[in-house]
Amino acid sequence: MCQNFFGVLVTFHERLRAERLRLQLSQERFAQLAGVSNRSQANYENGDRKPQVDYLEALEAAGVDTFFVVTGRRQAEASDEAGSGTVQDPQGPDTCGLVSGISTADTSGLCALPMYDIEAAAGDGRALEAEEIETTLYFPSEQLAAQGLDPDHVVGVKVRGDSMETTLTDGDWVLVDRKDRPDRPEGVFLLLVEGERRIKRVQRVAGGAWVLISDNSHYQAEMIPPEKVGNVVVLGRCVVRIGRIS
Repeated sequence: MCQNFFGVLVTFHERLRAERLRLQLSQERFAQLAGVSNRSQANYENGDRKPQVDYLEALEAAGVDTFFVVTGRRQAEASDEAGSGTVQDPQGPDTCGLVSGISTADTSGLCALPMYDIEAAAGDGRALEAEEIETTLYFPSEQLAAQGLDPDHVVGVKVRGDSMETTLTDGDWVLVDRKDRPDRPEGVFLLLVEGERRIKRVQRVAGGAWVLISDNSHYQAEMIPPEKVGNVVVLGRCVVRIGRIS
């Protein structure tokens, strides 16, 4: 069963909100300083839109640490950058040309896990490493270890569609343990079926057949006869769900 698990997501919009809260400013006041509407400020903090350069320039002039908002590092850390180094998002610049990164001091005790969109696959679906990383999540190493997870064998994938509701919802992130690929699977797995990645609940039935179950009752289960089980590749067990609470 997928479990809820807390991870540290390092993004531009989260740092923007964190800086506003650090300065003890309301969202309305922050918007005034930047010369934008309250709706625009809310969109920036929710990650629904990206601000323009003049927005950051206005905040900088008002005393906001835009260096932290952009890079994840405080100004004091920048002067010592050569000695400390940085860890940057493997995806590189975001859509407004800004690089998301945090200092190595900030990542002490954290593991960086790559997150992929399983519908953005360009290859045969087997090697996730060949795909573009959409974002990176940072998780406490101790908590991963407590779950019996090896960070070197864990990746995140984005849930697409409603077939697994209410267990998993469209847009959720799921951590997948790629070391857990049993020959006789029972549970929720990331599968490769006819070249397409799918997240399904797998159940074995008498005679060696598999049933691929969508937790949404509006979808019919798919029977995989014994002679075709070899065509289904188990890519890993889905172990952690990250999503909104409805």
